Amino acid sequence: MRDRLAASDPGLIRLTAGLRTVVAIALTLAVLALLRVPVPQLVAGAMAAMVATFAIQEKQRSPQAVTLALGLPVALASVALGALLNHRVVAGDVFFVVLIFCAVYGRRFGDRGTALGLIGFQIYFLSLFVQATTSGLPALYGVIAVAFGCSAAARFVLLPETPAGTLDRLRGAFRARLGQLIASQIELLDAGPDDVEQVLEELRTGTARLHETALMIQGRLEDGTADAATARLLQRRIADAEIAAERLGLLLLTARSAERTDTLTLHLPGAPLPFGGELPVRDEATAVLRRDLEAMRLLVLRPVGEPSGTASAQVRNRLLGYREEEHLPKASPAVQDVFRGLGEAARAVLGLRIALDEPQDESDDTPATARSREELDAEDAAIESSEEDEPEEPEPTGLRRPTTRAAVQVAVGSSLAIVGGELLSSQRWYWAVLTCWIVFLNTASTGEILVKGYRRLLGTVLGVVAGIGLAGLVGNHTWTAFALVLVFIFAMFYTAPLSYTLMSFFVTAMLGLLYTLLNTYSASVLLLRVEETALGAACGVIAAAVVLPIHTDRRTNDLLVAVLDRLSDVTRGAMEQLSGEAYADLVDGARDLDQALADLRAATQPLTHPITPLRSRRDTARYVMALLETCAYHARSLAATAELLPTHPSIAADPRLRGAGRRIVHNIEAIAAHVADPRSTQRIETGPSIASMLEPGTLRTPRYGRVTDRVLRHLQRLDEAVPGLARPLGLVPEPKKV
Repeated sequence: MRDRLAASDPGLIRLTAGLRTVVAIALTLAVLALLRVPVPQLVAGAMAAMVATFAIQEKQRSPQAVTLALGLPVALASVALGALLNHRVVAGDVFFVVLIFCAVYGRRFGDRGTALGLIGFQIYFLSLFVQATTSGLPALYGVIAVAFGCSAAARFVLLPETPAGTLDRLRGAFRARLGQLIASQIELLDAGPDDVEQVLEELRTGTARLHETALMIQGRLEDGTADAATARLLQRRIADAEIAAERLGLLLLTARSAERTDTLTLHLPGAPLPFGGELPVRDEATAVLRRDLEAMRLLVLRPVGEPSGTASAQVRNRLLGYREEEHLPKASPAVQDVFRGLGEAARAVLGLRIALDEPQDESDDTPATARSREELDAEDAAIESSEEDEPEEPEPTGLRRPTTRAAVQVAVGSSLAIVGGELLSSQRWYWAVLTCWIVFLNTASTGEILVKGYRRLLGTVLGVVAGIGLAGLVGNHTWTAFALVLVFIFAMFYTAPLSYTLMSFFVTAMLGLLYTLLNTYSASVLLLRVEETALGAACGVIAAAVVLPIHTDRRTNDLLVAVLDRLSDVTRGAMEQLSGEAYADLVDGARDLDQALADLRAATQPLTHPITPLRSRRDTARYVMALLETCAYHARSLAATAELLPTHPSIAADPRLRGAGRRIVHNIEAIAAHVADPRSTQRIETGPSIASMLEPGTLRTPRYGRVTDRVLRHLQRLDEAVPGLARPLGLVPEPKKV
């Protein structure tokens, strides 16, 4: 159960965020109840505690404390201005727009600027919600001070969180998700022809979730580790384990197929196995393979630090032995490849455990295990001695800066929302402004804003239905209503990263209860909220489309060029190193490629959303993303193999690889140039296969050692996938010369 929870919520980040917010609100309500404050002030205290808790996003405790301390005077000033301007319509509206502009513009100053802007906006909204007056300001000051104090107690005393603790839980989530992925691979080995498509979809999902966790770990390494060398070591070991697990899945897919499986099968939703996925022969080797896959899963799930025992050591030795040709069982070449992949996965798991400072008992090591340890030790020494030197990219200025553009857009959208909202209701016009503000959070294109506005409207409509029913059930039971509010707040934060629609549902249902507590509830009020939400979303979309617009096509093209640039850098660096040139740190380049791909995936959501009317465009976007993920996998694998060269004397560089990879890099750069400028004259090149360029008629090149065997298939897949990427992007291959 612990592993399932860790896998469903990596790092327990969602659970911690929800619990901390609920504890802060509950503590605030308890203190205010002892002070016997009226219900409106209880509502204000609950909202202030919620804002003070979720607004702060720094990872280190000291910056969190500073931001929280600075947030209190910002909140007091905001509620004071809200009370003073509450009945001055024009002045209040102008100030609200200026406040919104400053709050969004403050994002350029990092997490602290974002938090202070969010506190200022939300507390001003609070003053409108509870209809604050100047005579009631002293009491509101006290309520807000109590809320911030309780938020500090929840954050630093009751539910403390450190970057190292979060990183440790993320590592546990990676282990749990890796175990789940291996379980899916076992199911793939056993699945009948009728079940293989469902299992294949589970395999795709498991691979994507493992990659997601790896990216989350990479984002926490700098703050959660003692030094840069430790961060680089753990980053390398996580990348090795992820690549080894993905490769093992592909080898299993090939063993299930009548021909070599295209890598796209693992990345494109709905892509079937060749010939429907035939069952492998049920022989002794297949039975051993299933047993060893299950053993690998159990080794992965064994908690770090738990004594391994002789049995575990023997299993580990057996799995690592598959890295040696003489230990492979008699089987078909495809099944033998799976055993090789199993040995590489066992090595990656061993390296990950060593990196986590697990005590190692080497008394039962076989020669194969001892060699694996020596390789890992040599890699560790090379990683610790390497230095990072990342050039800083120039930051955009003026209206090209994303925060400035967003601030102007949301200010214009909020002005429209204020005018339209007051036409709908002079009392609750601020709901339209709130929606307009929210749809701009964490969005960067018109399409993203449109999708987010649609999801918020859908969640609001469903929440209104729930709020009407709950308000009737709760009636005048104040503390029952507050208990349900806490439940909804926890659900809101727990589901926010998963579904914006669900989050909006819980927010609206909670507001129905708050209106009940304030004795302002009616079905017409909640219906008005739907109207104001629709208006605010429409104003946000209009502002994004008219004022300094960034269209979805433009943003996705920019991000696509960034992905292709990272892909060419990683491929070129790996090929140079594999051909014998100077050693370079390729792990950071692979990480940048993964992050650029994640940004592009998020930006293409408007194109791949189920409601999009452009079906062919949606299919094209999915196909391009799958091809890019395939290319990224092979580039990561090339980089991981290239980094083995300096520390593995048994693997020699192959000078011929420099020429073999030149065409791949050229084609990637040609596609990037075409996406950036359709008038580009560059064309992709086609020609003989990579294998024939190296040594005609054979895939194996023992003369130059095993490195060529390791990378040849990755090079071939890249060489096939890159031209496939050019076709949907409108780039015509260069004609072959006769």
